[in-house]
Amino acid sequence: MRYITYSLTALMVCMNTMAQQPAAFKGAYPATKTVQQTDNFFGSEVSDPYRWLENDTASDTKDWVQQQNVVTNAYLSQIPFREAIKKRLTTLWNYEKYSSPSKEGNYTYFSKNDGLQNQSVLYRQKNGTTEVFLDPNRFSADGTTSLAGLDFTHDGSLLAYQISEGGSDWRKVIILTAETKKQLDDTLIDVKFSGLSWYKNEGFFYSSYDKPKGSQLSAKTERHKLYFHKLGTAQSEDQLIFGGETAPRRYIGGYVTEDQHFLVITASNATYGNELYIKDLSKRDAPIVPVVTGFDNEQHVAYAQNGELFIVTNLNAPNRKLVITDAATPTSDHWKDLIPETKFPLSISTCGKKLFAQYLKDAVSEIVQYDLSGKKEHTIALPGLGSAGGFSGKETEKEVYYSFTSYIYPYTLFKYDIATGKSELYKKPAVQFNPDNFESKQVFYTSKDGTKIPMIITHKKGIQLNGHNPLMLYGYGGFNISLTPGFSVSNLVFMENGGIYAVPNLRGGGEYGDDWHKAGTKLQKQNVFDDFIAAAEYLIKEKYTSKDYLAISGGSNGGLLVGACMTQRPDLYKVCFPAVGVMDMLRYHKFTAGAGWSYDYGTADDNKEMFEYLHKYSPVHAINKGTCYPATMVTTADHDDRVVPAHSFKFAATLQAAQSCNNPVIIRIESKAGHGAGKPTSKIIEEQADKWAFMLYNMGVSYSN
Repeated sequence: MRYITYSLTALMVCMNTMAQQPAAFKGAYPATKTVQQTDNFFGSEVSDPYRWLENDTASDTKDWVQQQNVVTNAYLSQIPFREAIKKRLTTLWNYEKYSSPSKEGNYTYFSKNDGLQNQSVLYRQKNGTTEVFLDPNRFSADGTTSLAGLDFTHDGSLLAYQISEGGSDWRKVIILTAETKKQLDDTLIDVKFSGLSWYKNEGFFYSSYDKPKGSQLSAKTERHKLYFHKLGTAQSEDQLIFGGETAPRRYIGGYVTEDQHFLVITASNATYGNELYIKDLSKRDAPIVPVVTGFDNEQHVAYAQNGELFIVTNLNAPNRKLVITDAATPTSDHWKDLIPETKFPLSISTCGKKLFAQYLKDAVSEIVQYDLSGKKEHTIALPGLGSAGGFSGKETEKEVYYSFTSYIYPYTLFKYDIATGKSELYKKPAVQFNPDNFESKQVFYTSKDGTKIPMIITHKKGIQLNGHNPLMLYGYGGFNISLTPGFSVSNLVFMENGGIYAVPNLRGGGEYGDDWHKAGTKLQKQNVFDDFIAAAEYLIKEKYTSKDYLAISGGSNGGLLVGACMTQRPDLYKVCFPAVGVMDMLRYHKFTAGAGWSYDYGTADDNKEMFEYLHKYSPVHAINKGTCYPATMVTTADHDDRVVPAHSFKFAATLQAAQSCNNPVIIRIESKAGHGAGKPTSKIIEEQADKWAFMLYNMGVSYSN
């Protein structure tokens, strides 16, 4: 790695917090029509004047999008240092990025991005010779079609890969012979929320929905189906294995164990809780056998050997444990604990006939190696406090690869010897960054109800806690998802020049197991917002920043977080970035797979209490006309079929109509992009540059090279 040292007075981009007054919005927002639309919820009438913006195929919606982007582009283009930030971000982004290698047949495969390529390229090696195997940059001229998943047969002779066009969750599946790269005629279309799992070389299992009538972007998808595609046959002939009319489930997955003995089926109706089934593939016409029915818990098969199943479960173990059982008697009354639950959340991966227990301790990783009998063998020595990932491979492997990163440690790959427990550096990125100039520390602050919440704060060393530091507070808080430390070039552009980046681990996430998650769901969702607000208040109290220099950001469920917090406490922040957010909590479940989020949110149709709770914090409905809201840049994309852009459209329209001061409210609508996955590098850099420019400009902070 090449280090560049940045001093506090020279060789750095300067942020001067006293250089200019915060920018006022002097333009005019597009005229957004309103309609007479009222819904009745348990006797309460709720108006929805921007309902028409839900119709993504209508010409008036498209015209509105175009007009909003004209205003947004005009506002952003006046920021004098916008291009300087983009230039610096482009320079820092331009370094080689590698994925962990995997051995498939006679080749070793890995992905690499030379630096600024829109999509990473899949390479392979054999006998010291490296060649390009698959280049997603050739999928489309503008880089908006991406590689969205790939799976090899057990012998590595065949490959099935998924592509996403414009960031959509709807995928196309293409099959190649690995040796010759010849494409077979078995291309599948309209595949969604699916892995691909081969059974021998005969074909593979995959999942999808029937293509909805109406808008493919926003129409509701409810009944997932697990199919088997036999090579050489038409997709219309694919065998339905599970789901559909006979077993209606919203999400279904199927995968074959490494020994090719069992098909494992997971089925659920929400993002939490699943049924578990197995099918013995060694016996002709074997039945599908239930292992766990009902949706109160979560479980999956992590490994199978000699007719035994290794199952990760949270049944009577909210932090999860690993159990073992004979496949002939797979139900929970026959389970035996192999790796018991601890006070830290557990996940399991396997390689070389070993079990790698990945624990989360206060949002940082600890990895322990066990043998298949549950005997502890090694605790892996990591480079520091951060996030480790990987530790997964075939049972024949003698070594395994893993990654490590933190807020001040770029994503680095290591090779681990399974027998000795020793690691060695494999790939170190050449980022223009010296970690010795930065510090990252964890603090614990108190939320509204007295709960202690961890937060990691990262910034350049020597920073003065005078309340004048621009600070980005980022959060998520939902769906059992844990925010763990990770390096970001975009954040580096901000932090290298005096900015502070803070990430609290809010309730609703998975940082402390299921109890932590459930404490931020349904009628306890306000805990998440209280945790985030308390983080802002702590940072102000400790003089890391002040309300004039504080920005908040979050995406998807985190976009909801930002929308709720800025409507509840508009006085607390200077700038807000709600990204691809769930903003209409009364109607989210009526689009795409949104009904599956009901475990976390509940729905307005459940009962009067749930409706009233949702209506109170729903960002679209919580906006009050005549209030001065922070400078806000809403972001979404025209191909987001996860959280449909109508959420952001309605929120932006409502906020623009209600804004009582000159703080700008703009919406940045990306074209040919989705919820985020597969977005080309060029679009990421442009979006991140616009974010930092908007933030600093509205804080009255200058930026110059």
